Amino acid sequence: METVIDRTKWLFHPILIFIFSIVALAMSLVLYIYWYMEVSTGLTEVVQKFDLDPAQFLESETWVVILILSILVGIILIGIFIIFVYNQKILQLYRLQRNFINNFTHELKTPVTSLNLYLETFLKHELPRHDQLKYLEYMVQDIGRLSDNINRILNLAKIESKSYGGEFTVLDLVSTVERFYKNNRQLFQNCELNIYNPSGDSFAYRINLSLFEMLLINLLNNAIMYNESENPEINISFELQNRKLHIRFEDNGIGIEKGEIKKIFRKFYQSGRADNMSAKGSGLGLHLVQSIARIHKGKVIAESKGQGKGSVFTLILPFRS
Repeated sequence: METVIDRTKWLFHPILIFIFSIVALAMSLVLYIYWYMEVSTGLTEVVQKFDLDPAQFLESETWVVILILSILVGIILIGIFIIFVYNQKILQLYRLQRNFINNFTHELKTPVTSLNLYLETFLKHELPRHDQLKYLEYMVQDIGRLSDNINRILNLAKIESKSYGGEFTVLDLVSTVERFYKNNRQLFQNCELNIYNPSGDSFAYRINLSLFEMLLINLLNNAIMYNESENPEINISFELQNRKLHIRFEDNGIGIEKGEIKKIFRKFYQSGRADNMSAKGSGLGLHLVQSIARIHKGKVIAESKGQGKGSVFTLILPFRS
């Protein structure tokens, strides 16, 4: 019974229907031309046999009609192809959104369940002070996770609606990154973070500070999240190449498979199994990073030598000394 159902589903698969539609339309044109050629041949024989005027039966405009018909069929084929591609992209986006909702619900539900458990423990038991502090620390971490996930959604909405606040100001990017790390050092306590500027030059660039810091936190969180090393390490370096400033974020994390490098910046995309149920995060961090880079007239590219060999994310900005 299941085999019959699977075969029925395959028969109604969009790709198969698309192929059948293209073949049917093309065959219709071929059959029409074939029919016309046969009729034309028959008429030619009749004209020659009875010595009739060919202009009365064989109009030259007929070939023009066939040419126009062929062009129209070609346009229809292109239209069907565009609709098919658009439909496939919508289906892909729907699948990504569904996976995002499933994973994001889990990301929200887990800390809420944890907070509820800790609060019930406080209500039902008299705990020693050191246990209270331990549970309170766990609760603060869970609240931080909730806050991060909610902020990503809100930030994405602001960026896509172009309603983000703050002004663009010319700042030295090296000092900006160093100041960001100094002010948020508590977020990277278990991580070794190094900032290198081999040239010793300052790189003044016009940025929206709040957006740029959002880019930094997402890149750094991503490097820590996808890292199974006992000592996570992130190296940030600045280098000027061909009037472009390259800011490299190199980590010793789990790496990226080649097939996923171009996908990881898509909205809602989460690396993991095909069903994405093993994926981490919300699938919005790197999409936000790329969106912020474009707002600053730049882009972010990803590189990796493979699984377990770390990753390099490079922010490339147009720059003139």
